[in-house]
Formats: sequence, C-alpha cells, structure tokens
Amino acid sequence: MRRRLGFPILIGAMWAVAALVACFDPAGVAAEQIVVSNYSVTTNGMPFAIAMEKGYFKEAGADVTGILSSDGGGTTIRNLLGGDLAYGEAAVSAVVTAIQKGADLRIISGNVHTVAEFVWVAMPNSPINSLKDFKGRRIAYTNPRSTSQALVALLLEKAGLKEGDVTPVKAGGFGPGLALLEHGEVDSAPAAEPLWSQRRGKYKAVIWVTDVLPPLSNVVGVTTAKAAAAKPDFIRAVIKARRKAVEFMYANPKEAAGIIAKVWNIEPDVAESVITNLLNSEKKSRVPYWGPGDLRLDTMDNMLRAQKLVGAFQGEADWSKIVDERFLPDDLKTKKR
Repeated sequence: MRRRLGFPILIGAMWAVAALVACFDPAGVAAEQIVVSNYSVTTNGMPFAIAMEKGYFKEAGADVTGILSSDGGGTTIRNLLGGDLAYGEAAVSAVVTAIQKGADLRIISGNVHTVAEFVWVAMPNSPINSLKDFKGRRIAYTNPRSTSQALVALLLEKAGLKEGDVTPVKAGGFGPGLALLEHGEVDSAPAAEPLWSQRRGKYKAVIWVTDVLPPLSNVVGVTTAKAAAAKPDFIRAVIKARRKAVEFMYANPKEAAGIIAKVWNIEPDVAESVITNLLNSEKKSRVPYWGPGDLRLDTMDNMLRAQKLVGAFQGEADWSKIVDERFLPDDLKTKKR
C-alpha cells in the first residue's frame, strides 16, 4: 500500500511546495495583463509591443503576461474595471467621462501627446491642395463623436469656415471613407497611420493635423484607485518599461519596425514608415507623439475642448482630482519640469 501511494503523495507534496513558492515569488505576484485601446490596430500602443519583445516589463519588475486590445476607450475602461486590471491606456475623454459617471479612476501618465497619425487626403488629380480648399466640399469623417469628427470641427474653425461652408459626411470608418473618396462621393477623407503608409502613393496629403492644430492628447495611462493602493510597484514598472521602449524606438527605428510589423501584421517597410513619420512629427508640433509618460495638461484640455464641439464630452475636468503623478519618475513629474 505504501509503495502504491508513495508516488502520488510525493507528487502532491511537490505541487504544494511549488504553490507555496509561487505565493512568495515577486514575479508571480506581479504577473498579469494590461489593456491598451486598439492595440495591434492603431499606432498609440506600439511601444508596448517593443516592451514585451525586449523584455523591458520583467526587467522593470512587472511580469506582464499579455496585452489585451479593445476597440476604443470606453471598452478599455470596462475591461480595466471588469477584469480587475492595474493598468490601461485609453483616450482622455473616455477616462474623464467614466470618472464623471462614478468610476474611481486616476490618470497616471501621458502616453501619446498628439494626433500626428491623422491626415486628410484627396485623389492625386483633385483641386484640393490645402485647408482653405475645403470650402464647398464634401469632407468625410469616420463616425459621430469620433476623434476624426472632432478634428474636422477644429480644422474648419482654424480655416475660418462655418458649419454650412462644407458638407460633413459620415463614412463609417477609415477604409469606407477612402472608398467613398475613390468613387467620387467625397472630396477629402481621413487616413490614419498605418493606413496612410500602407497606401502611400495612392492619395495626396491635403493636411496633416499637426501642421495646423495645437497638440491634442491622444491616450493616457490609467489605473483604478484600488490598483493604485494595491499594486504601486507594478504600475511604476509598466510606466518605466514603456518609457524604455519609446527610447528604443527613437534609437533603433528599423529594429523597432521589425517588431511592430509582426504584431500589427504589416510589412516591415510600412512599419518603418509609420515610426519614422510619427517620430518626425515632433519637428512640427514640438511635442513628441509617443511621450515618455509625462503629463501635459494643455494637450488634455485641447482634446476635451475638441470632443465638446461634437458632443462627445460634457462638463469640465478637475485635474487636481483626476491626475496622480506618484507613479512617474521624478524627472517626469510636473513639479520637476
């Protein structure tokens, strides 16, 4: 009997010891997922792919086991809250709106400071060559209350055009908007990276948003009050790892492009074009696209104002109650800059 039971007892003891060790293993405690809006689809989350591939999360002390994607800021917030996660990346308007509705959230980092990925395009033979040529034209945006609709409102304001001076057209997405453009049903449509680099040469750029508008916050890092109290080291590690990934992208754009290409399922030359375009956008806006984590309240205010123009945001944001800089390194904190 002892011989028959000895092996199972030994195995059970080994599992018990392993479980006990895991309980005291810092890496095991830190192991969890993070959620990033439109990860592997749009450009904002690209540094996280670098951090995963290069091992920066573990190096910083966070065992990030995976990155969840979502189709927008609202979904990201629901995943963050419902999944009991410690870190998410979402649009500032989505975060502030959720807070207005009672969610106990904190903005902890400024991740993408501009919307440099946006360009309005026309067909190569179009007479539209600048923002002033929008007058009397049909201008596409993706969907109601979207960033692209808000940007159209700001572009018209910048050009001194009234609401009736153009015909806004809801396209239903970037791809459908470009299809409308090709069939002559609109005169200009938005394209965003990486779509622009994938179809380069097919359209002409009429206006890059960063050429005419001030920097508008794209996405921010966010956590819950519960996670802020329970997992401060994990949150600091995620911010540190992402910062190192951004620095890597500046120093090694070609190698970074190879990593991005695999995750985003695009060609390496397309990924390199995207990274180069967005890194170079800083020369125009004087604000980096992918920031190291520093919070810029002016860019956040600019985006909320834009969202108000299309009814996507109401009220005001009290940053003193929403922003929490304690997880940032000292050199990125507002009082240090």
